[in-house]
Amino acid sequence: MTTHDERYSHGHHESVLRSHTWRTVENSAAYLAPHLAPGLSLLDVGSGPGTITVDFAARLGDGRVVGIDRSAEIVAQATALAEAQEQTNVEFLEADVYALPFDDDTFDIVHAHQVLQHLGDPVAALREMRRVTKKGGLVAVRDVDYRGTLWAPANPGLEKWLDVYERNARANGGEPDAGRHLRSWVLQAGFTDVTATATAWCFASDAERTWWGDSWAARTLESQFYGDVIEHGIATAADLQEVAAGWIAWRDAPDGWLSMLHAEILATA
Repeated sequence: MTTHDERYSHGHHESVLRSHTWRTVENSAAYLAPHLAPGLSLLDVGSGPGTITVDFAARLGDGRVVGIDRSAEIVAQATALAEAQEQTNVEFLEADVYALPFDDDTFDIVHAHQVLQHLGDPVAALREMRRVTKKGGLVAVRDVDYRGTLWAPANPGLEKWLDVYERNARANGGEPDAGRHLRSWVLQAGFTDVTATATAWCFASDAERTWWGDSWAARTLESQFYGDVIEHGIATAADLQEVAAGWIAWRDAPDGWLSMLHAEILATA
């Protein structure tokens, strides 16, 4: 069992899973796509509802794919997705990134998307990911940098959201600006052959703003985020109502636009 006591800041409310199930290799792991080939084995750390993981499995043909998550409920949901898509070369397990239940040198690729930002000791996690990667294999990590979020038009509600989100994430033991730290963390974990890149999610069309704005407005008032913020004394219920209203105002602005910067690392084991 891990002795780390960080708390996952998003939780698994429907509004959170609404965005997590949107994720695919194309929109969330394109930097890794050129390195995927049939027959390779891959571990997906923090696989969540499994959409990226199942996409990996489809691309790797007869290769073995394993997704792990700390939530038994989410593991069950991901397993159901794989079964529904008849993807038989993938399995999902409940496991801890700090103590992976695999032998040394097991996987060709170990991948983690939006995971390190939630960990109290990302370097220890990266060392464990490196341990189960074959010599010459790849560890691939991608994390957002919340301070790299930009939007238009000006919106006091979103300014408050960013401040509250960052303070809450740190109170939960994580680092919301993980993107800027990825290269440092990977080097501290002992990797020497490291390639760093960056890409961004962008939400601008009416449909994209409606989807993203509605998701975050609901997260603000209905998900674990709300309870955590109140518990930590970071903001009041009235403050969070203002944040949710900010998301709705951004959603409804004809010139609304938002981007979220992500850092990406490919590290050779």
